[in-house]
Amino acid sequence: MPAAAAPIISSVQKLVLYETRARYFLVGSNHAETKYRVLKIDRTEPKDLVIIDDRHVYTQQEVRELLGRLDLGNRTKMGQKGSSGLFRAVSAFGVVGFVRFLEGYYIVLITKRRKMADIGGHAIYKIEDTNMIYIPNDSVRISHPDEARYLRIFQNVDLSSNFYFSYSYDLSHSLQYNLTVLRMPLEMLKSETTQTRQESFDIFEDEGLITQGGNGVFGISSEPYMKYVWNGELLDIIKNTVHRDWLLYIIHGFCGQSKLLIYGRPVYVTLIARRSSKFAGTRFLKRGANCEGDVANEVETEQILCDASVMSFTAGSYSSYVQVRGSVPLYWSQDISTMMPKPPITLDQADPFAHVAALHFDQMLQRFGSPIIVLNLVKEREKRKHERILSEELVAAVTYLNQFLPPEHTIIYIPWDMAKYTKSKLCNVLDRLNVIAESVVKKTGFFVNRPDSYCSILRPDEKWNELGGCVIPTGRLQTGVLRTNCVDCLDRTNTAQFMVGKCALAYQLYSLGLIDKPNLQFDTDAVRLFEELYEDHGDTLSLQYGGSQLVHRVKTYRKIAPWTQHSKDIMQTLSRYYSNAFSDADRQDSINLFLGVFHPTEGKPHLWELPTDFYLHHKNTMRLLPTRRSYTYWWTPEVIKHLPLPYDEVICAANLKKLIVKKFHKYEEEIDIHNEFFRPYELSSFDDTFCLAMTSSARNKSNREEAVLQRKTAASAPPPPSEEAVSSSSEDDSGTDREEEGSVSQRSTPVKMTDLGDSAKVTENVVQPMKEVYGINLSDGLSEEDLSIYLRFVQLGQSQHKQDKSSQQFCSRCPDGVIKLTPISAFSQDNIYEVQPPKVDRKSTEIFHAHIQASQGIMQPLGKEDTSMYREYIRNRYL
Repeated sequence: MPAAAAPIISSVQKLVLYETRARYFLVGSNHAETKYRVLKIDRTEPKDLVIIDDRHVYTQQEVRELLGRLDLGNRTKMGQKGSSGLFRAVSAFGVVGFVRFLEGYYIVLITKRRKMADIGGHAIYKIEDTNMIYIPNDSVRISHPDEARYLRIFQNVDLSSNFYFSYSYDLSHSLQYNLTVLRMPLEMLKSETTQTRQESFDIFEDEGLITQGGNGVFGISSEPYMKYVWNGELLDIIKNTVHRDWLLYIIHGFCGQSKLLIYGRPVYVTLIARRSSKFAGTRFLKRGANCEGDVANEVETEQILCDASVMSFTAGSYSSYVQVRGSVPLYWSQDISTMMPKPPITLDQADPFAHVAALHFDQMLQRFGSPIIVLNLVKEREKRKHERILSEELVAAVTYLNQFLPPEHTIIYIPWDMAKYTKSKLCNVLDRLNVIAESVVKKTGFFVNRPDSYCSILRPDEKWNELGGCVIPTGRLQTGVLRTNCVDCLDRTNTAQFMVGKCALAYQLYSLGLIDKPNLQFDTDAVRLFEELYEDHGDTLSLQYGGSQLVHRVKTYRKIAPWTQHSKDIMQTLSRYYSNAFSDADRQDSINLFLGVFHPTEGKPHLWELPTDFYLHHKNTMRLLPTRRSYTYWWTPEVIKHLPLPYDEVICAANLKKLIVKKFHKYEEEIDIHNEFFRPYELSSFDDTFCLAMTSSARNKSNREEAVLQRKTAASAPPPPSEEAVSSSSEDDSGTDREEEGSVSQRSTPVKMTDLGDSAKVTENVVQPMKEVYGINLSDGLSEEDLSIYLRFVQLGQSQHKQDKSSQQFCSRCPDGVIKLTPISAFSQDNIYEVQPPKVDRKSTEIFHAHIQASQGIMQPLGKEDTSMYREYIRNRYL
């Protein structure tokens, strides 16, 4: 087998910043200080960043001569001794990036580091201290009164707290990606990288490269996964200007490593948590998902196991398992202005087609493959609806999305009320989690870079044969991922992830031949060490997101926590509440500024003046439609042409007292419509079927009839709920945990359609061509493709009714009085899956109509419920 390439990302490892009046000179070298690169940064530009990279690799002697010439040339008087023209400003270990507020640019340098872990000989460092240096010279500096405040906000993101980097290992990707996706045969790698290596010389080519059979193994560089990179915006301005050796990407989250001795063999257990930089923030200020499918508090946790007796990717044994946590992928939030420990959960936007959840799961399918397993730990039985709102919406979204996925790749949804089980004295929480963990690991499998060891043959285990994933000649691959969530994704989620990780750890140790069965008991050194790692991992993420350490730990759910732990839990709860109430807003501003979500601009509102950051994270809310159309109902002729309607009766001019909307949305009440609405339509037969066609007389209809249509249809909208109904629905129930009937979610109150009144005045005798109004000319009839689509849905609707009703219908306007409809299946006869068109409920239709009205600039008056909600908001905000 040909040699493979090791995933090496080259980077400058030691830096010295030299200063003159006109320039900064950043000199970087490799670890051995044998090869150097130099960056020239101009200091005479007050607001622009001018960086020159000659891309030349210097030797140590050449760098000394260059610095000597710079020192001599920048002295006050030529040949003067005792004075220096070049000053050594600071020593560093990497460049975090460049940032600008309202004045000039700053450079952020890593001045202290600490080694945290070692993976295959690649060191992982934690940032211990940084230095932020202003680039422009004082003589050209243009002061701004708000610059200092922006600087304080930016520095409120503590880079010395849980930010990690590596010079030679891609921390933004998983070990499986780094060892499989990046592996290429040596011959292919040589042919593909010959030209690029000549253009961009690698200054680390002589260091640490293994040779096999006389052939060198080249290091290759991959593009990082920017979702988990936190300084991507800070490096964006120099990304295309400097050599990639200068680019050092950092992640935020957790990194810890422990060493085990199993029968004398050293084993390293490493836990890496990557926190997403998309839609990032604090606990109550970032909930749910944004318009691009990025969820709040999304963290990818990877546990890596390696046999430390051989520390090499090419010869060592490595295994990893990845799982994800993140907020419920819906549009929801919690109002913290009420100063309650548990603010009410509100669904902010209507999403009847689960668009945001679809974007989120699409990202996961692209990164991990299938199956995607959702473990929902949110409460399901409550006296007063709180967390259950999210459960109902999430299961509805998953059910809807699974209609469009092949059966073998559907999203697996596992709901489990962990809080209810914890309160029960008869149930063991961890035993139930262990059963879930076994089923999850069996479905996803795990990654190992070695073929199955002989232990699976000498000591076979039935669970091993049921293991999922993908088996390849060089080992195993994990396919799919577990996504765990509760409301905060902190305490319950961390315990559940620990139990799944413990189960995966047993399989990993078994695959490396270190234990004889893929089972681990709690009272073992391996599990105790692993539990400590996971608790440190949970505490760190909880501090970043919630402002305190974990409140409920693994020992809490095992019910073996000492009495002193209860007092600590109370203190952590108070600390979390204080942080959420008083410091989260400032932390959120700092994160928005650090990640580049907000860019300070002269003449525009400052960051602290914004009433909300909603529009910074939801980009599509400010998009305007290019054109406006006066006719906005879905049953316009244009929509009828493109949207087949599954009518269950013949619709003609003599039988149009029943509303078409009733047939499509299955309304129970019957609404009469003015006959003028149906005058433009008449029945035209075509091959024993029917279709709706616009007659030529419709061209002479005036806009006044359209206004009448709008008023009549708007008047048929249901009235808003009364205040008594609202108050009664918010009261507590009888005090039991019984399920409320129905599954209606608590959405924001939709805007009701009301009568337009006299505002819709039009001029008579103004006739517009049908092509201009509707975009099509229905008098020409339907195309063959549209007709075939229409017939399929019509015949599908007929097949779902009784034969005596769908076989014939009487109509006095037709020649023989009867129109025959032959029910034909819309799907092939060998299709074993029952497929039904998606159903839209009445409430979603009302919300859709309200959004359509608003997009046309027609704002509707508020109903009683809207008015009461607004008054409550004003009372809480200002009184």
